[in-house]
Amino acid sequence: MPQEHAVQEKNDFTKGDMKGDILRLALPMIMAQLVNVLYNIVDRVYLGHMEGDGRLALTGVGVAFPLITIINAFANLCGSGGAPLCSIERGRGNPGRAEEIMGNALVLLLILGAALTAAGYLFKTPLLWLFGASEQTIAYADGYLQIYLAGNVFVMLGLGMNPFIQSQGFAKTGMFTVVIGAVLNLILDPIFIYGFGWGVEGAALATILSQMVSAVWVLAFLCGKKAILRLRPAALKPQLKLMGQILSLGLSGFTQSVTNSVVQIFCNASLQFYGGDLYVGAMTVIYSIREVVQMPLQGFTQGAQPVLGYNYGAKQYGRVREGIRFVTVMALAFASAVWLVLMLFPGQLIRLFNGEEELLEVGIVSLRIHFVLFIFMAFQYAGQNIFVSLGKAKQAVFFSLFRKVILGVPLILLLPHLWNMGIYGVLASEPVTNIVGGLACYLTMLHVVGRELRAKEKA
Repeated sequence: MPQEHAVQEKNDFTKGDMKGDILRLALPMIMAQLVNVLYNIVDRVYLGHMEGDGRLALTGVGVAFPLITIINAFANLCGSGGAPLCSIERGRGNPGRAEEIMGNALVLLLILGAALTAAGYLFKTPLLWLFGASEQTIAYADGYLQIYLAGNVFVMLGLGMNPFIQSQGFAKTGMFTVVIGAVLNLILDPIFIYGFGWGVEGAALATILSQMVSAVWVLAFLCGKKAILRLRPAALKPQLKLMGQILSLGLSGFTQSVTNSVVQIFCNASLQFYGGDLYVGAMTVIYSIREVVQMPLQGFTQGAQPVLGYNYGAKQYGRVREGIRFVTVMALAFASAVWLVLMLFPGQLIRLFNGEEELLEVGIVSLRIHFVLFIFMAFQYAGQNIFVSLGKAKQAVFFSLFRKVILGVPLILLLPHLWNMGIYGVLASEPVTNIVGGLACYLTMLHVVGRELRAKEKA
């Protein structure tokens, strides 16, 4: 009991330095997010360098990836919805309620995982054609998904329950969840892809086996004695109202992932129409690079959620404002540094995935257009995750939809026809959505949250 009390005291975010608390949770979260990207990025790096058909295999997996992202978004729906609620309830001094939230999130993940696996096998092939597959790439895309879907439930459990470890303040443990799987994936990929000659199927098998190990690690910790909040049988009893609250708050992260996939689907289809497999392959590389460079930004802003949510629940509104300022400054600094690297070294980044001169030529121009206004993504991530931290689901969901669906998809369809821009019109849609969507989200957050915090302090 004394040890458990000491852990709870350490993870009381109303005490000590606010910036230090955020960094203590955010830095391991950033590492976890970066390593998590390796699950799919490493597959593409190895496949892109296969002899003979490397570029086609890379492009095929790129066509399949939006569907994988949509499936994973359902894991984020439960994790990003339940974990902030746990933080708020912990801040209010309601650990029993927090455990019920965690238990109901686990039940939701199991139900959604089984349903999505069945739906994936039924509809994967027609969806892949719709997403931009060609006669040359459909076999690679379909082969990857055929294996990946078999382990989908493990993927969802690992991704969906890990935020509940981080929300309790065990950031390093949450990081190890991802590191364990990623290291295993790094080992298995070359063995399965090259050693056994299994190609895309081997890459998918390495991924799901690695995610299975991560899922076991997460569940073992949350059922063990070290956790503050534990998975207890009584907390697994389904509560429809509670599930609704989890899904409502989780819609922000879910919508962000799904809308990213929707835009990628429209982008791939448009690029296939205007430029063919070469441009779809170049965009696969660009999206892979984007995953890497935006994950620290996402990890930092998400890492701040438990601290902001806890202080909000504990009515420490001055500390909440301090945390918002710190998150904004750090997000802008990181986005600026990343933008500089992207603009200066596009060729070196593309060569990590494939060294064909033809792909390199179109990829460099495409990458610079795609990322030219990346700095404004800092405002999007900061604003949206602050909304989620404070339990404001409606605003967070709206701005996910606004940037990608309301702005992004129409621009992808419209810009190619203006001034005969073609391919460049498709590429230009991203920077436009970055500046308009990012500023709209952040400025609205400042107005809504600032007004509420001032009102609560006066009350």
